[in-house]
Amino acid sequence: MCGIAGIFHVESSKPVDPERIKRMTDAIAHRGPDGSGVWTAPGIGLGHRRLSIIDLGGGAQPMLTEDERFVLSFNGEIYNFRELRKELEAIGHHFRTHSDSEVILEAYRAWGPPCVERLHGMFAFALYDQANRQLLLARDRLGVKPLYHVRLADGSIIFGSELKALLEHPALRREPDLAMVDDYLAFGYVPDHGCIVAGVQKLPAGHYWLLNQGKPEPAPTRYWDIDFSSRVRGSESELQEELLRLMRQAVLSRMVADVPLGAFLSGGVDSSSVVALMAEASRLPVKTCSIGFDVGALDESEYASRIAKRFLTEHHNKIVAADDFALADTLAHHFDEPFADASALPTYRVSEMAREHVTVALSGDGADEALAGYRRHVFHHGEERMRGLLPHAIRVPLFGTIGRLYPKADWAPRPLRAKTTLLSLARTGAEGYAEAVGVTPPHIRDRLYARRTQQMLGGYRAESHMHRLMENAPARSGLDRAQYADMKLWLPGDILTKVDRTSMAVGLEAREPLLDHRLLEFAASLPENMRVRRGQGKWLMKRTMERYLPEDILYRPKMGFVTPIAQWFRGPLAETARGIASNTTLARTGWFDSAEIARIADEHIGGRSDHSRLLWQLLMLEKSVERIFG
Repeated sequence: MCGIAGIFHVESSKPVDPERIKRMTDAIAHRGPDGSGVWTAPGIGLGHRRLSIIDLGGGAQPMLTEDERFVLSFNGEIYNFRELRKELEAIGHHFRTHSDSEVILEAYRAWGPPCVERLHGMFAFALYDQANRQLLLARDRLGVKPLYHVRLADGSIIFGSELKALLEHPALRREPDLAMVDDYLAFGYVPDHGCIVAGVQKLPAGHYWLLNQGKPEPAPTRYWDIDFSSRVRGSESELQEELLRLMRQAVLSRMVADVPLGAFLSGGVDSSSVVALMAEASRLPVKTCSIGFDVGALDESEYASRIAKRFLTEHHNKIVAADDFALADTLAHHFDEPFADASALPTYRVSEMAREHVTVALSGDGADEALAGYRRHVFHHGEERMRGLLPHAIRVPLFGTIGRLYPKADWAPRPLRAKTTLLSLARTGAEGYAEAVGVTPPHIRDRLYARRTQQMLGGYRAESHMHRLMENAPARSGLDRAQYADMKLWLPGDILTKVDRTSMAVGLEAREPLLDHRLLEFAASLPENMRVRRGQGKWLMKRTMERYLPEDILYRPKMGFVTPIAQWFRGPLAETARGIASNTTLARTGWFDSAEIARIADEHIGGRSDHSRLLWQLLMLEKSVERIFG
């Protein structure tokens, strides 16, 4: 697990300053505290920071082949590297190390760019062919590992694992992309199709980009996509056995490491399932790590402890303060772009604590996206069934009128909070789902923006990208389309960004077995009633894991990491909330109506409304804008 950076002169072979590469990699030194390296040749420079996981003595990078034709800088893990090595040795390839990095080099020699289709793992890498003056940039199927890039005015392309590596280059123009400000406010993160810095891009998940010196830049090539358009057949018991086989395979393949390995354990279904399968496969007690909160209503550590006892793990638990808002500056530094998922705070703390005991930790991330585990999936599934029963011409005026008249009752028991559902039924499935996953809806953003900002946006709407994704998805149902959109937007933009930045900030490698692409492909082919049934998401997975986990773990309401931001902005952060409207870098941008922000802050502090999520968004946007644009 590492950090990479580089410079490629597409139009010429002018030299690359090694010191510039070093500054780029030094900016991401936290990703690789165990070593560093720089390699340059005419027109190209590659840099690397290493966190040693496999072949501790022989995996230093940038790595050259014995004939020095191919050079690699690689971030990630290839879980099937041993199988690929045997296949390559059978056709005459020789190896000097035991690392997965050398397997990538020889795989490229044997099969060229399509070799990425054979790699099972999480990765972002740059591979240079000196003979053909050709650079391959590649990213794993789901986007577990990040890769930023931008073309500079001198014709060079610079790239790196984090935005801060690119920001070290003096020729990068730091101008904000207002469209991505809208995306950030809409969803709480900057999606993979953009960047807060105008012109900077992220290589899309499941793509590689082949650049040739002296030739025009082609578009990146997609080598993988998740397909929901087919359905697998089989009895419930047969599907359970296949799901369990794939989960076991995914967990076992991610337990390969030459350093201490363990797991995050929250006590929820997903992390408990991973720990159960690790315990089944391990001869030694599994090391598990969890955190609890000093506020009982937010604390899940009791459930984690029960699972630890059940599987006799070597369990480490730490109680942390729920009012951990001082960590916000640390997160802003590590995320670079604004990121408003407040669960990043406890995720950082559990990563920090896990690093005291292990270097690699398996997580339960991915099951909700793969198997429809979010409550919004269950609601959307029901809404889509209703949409299918009523013609559009009747549904829109009927539910639109009732929804507008129905009182907003956030305080009421959940079954009585029908306004959102009624209004959603008046929209298309894509429109309704975009609203469900959103943080700040369009009508509130419109009130926030200054008139000049609205003019500059020119009618741009963040939600339109999600609409197009869902409408064009390889899918058969509304639930399929919602899950497809989550895997393309939410997963790489929020979940995987959160885990990557918080774990790498402390030099910890996080692995996500439930995002194994073979497991995802099977899950995408399941009939809808194997994903959602009787108000339960992840239905088949829960049934499958009944042989391992108790009922109250499997079927209790989903909790996740919760942070009390509403209370923060009415207590210790009240003055911070009031100050967002003035005397901040964000206020000086002129993007927002300061009077509207002040009104929102006063309403929240006075207890008249809950604007905590919006205030947190604005606070984290302020910290990002200050750091990047000053």
